[in-house]
Amino acid sequence: QLHLVESGGGLVQPGGSLRLSCAASGFTLDGYAIGWFRQAPGKEREGVSCIRTSGVSRDFVDSVKGRFSISRDNAKNTVYLQMNSLKPEDTAVYYCAARRGLLGCSADRIAFSSWGQGTQVTVSS
Repeated sequence: QLHLVESGGGLVQPGGSLRLSCAASGFTLDGYAIGWFRQAPGKEREGVSCIRTSGVSRDFVDSVKGRFSISRDNAKNTVYLQMNSLKPEDTAVYYCAARRGLLGCSADRIAFSSWGQGTQVTVSS
């Protein structure tokens, strides 16, 4: 199993920004599609964004389009999720996950075999 570590979460006021990082160890990310998922209390884990090995990305949640941006820096073996104009409804634990690059992106968590431990994002005044 691949080892992924998320960081960058925290408490932020509505309208603020955070940048989440997903760092890989023991393997190189450039051969994997990476997805960001989130799970709010009492809700299902949902796919937020995904980036292919080519750098092409997709957003799966309409409410984050134009506010969230996923990117990857293969030299740093890290994928980022830049979150701007945060809203209280963005509050959740955010996870990154990896799947083999040839398989491409998916919003389905079952499609991903390796997961990080998650990082809490709380948007509140």
